[in-house]
Amino acid sequence: MGEMPVEDQVRAVAEAWATALVGNDASRIAEFMTDEWVYVAATGAVTKADVLAWIASGRLVHHTMTVVGADRVVRAGDAVVYTARKSSSGIWDGASYTADEWITEVFAPVDGRWRCVFSQKTDVAH
Repeated sequence: MGEMPVEDQVRAVAEAWATALVGNDASRIAEFMTDEWVYVAATGAVTKADVLAWIASGRLVHHTMTVVGADRVVRAGDAVVYTARKSSSGIWDGASYTADEWITEVFAPVDGRWRCVFSQKTDVAH
């Protein structure tokens, strides 16, 4: 998985995933997730299949995704926990949105690549 420190490898994968999300290509986005991946929001857990279907159908469209400030990357055994504040925009269910959120993601080495196992987002308090 490369010669750079694990933390930098995961930062690079998180950045590449954000680029893929803004590209709105469901098959490319899927390459960053394990089959068991879930996203947890205020409404509960959402599966990989659901999120990819929303993107493929155009129900969910990402326009921008930017890390705000410094991220935090911590090894936990073979896994890595990535936390960052992200600002994003796009379209959800036909309506434009902007979001300012804290995201925590767990990455694990799978078949020689870092893949995301779990994502959770929390709105930033203003």
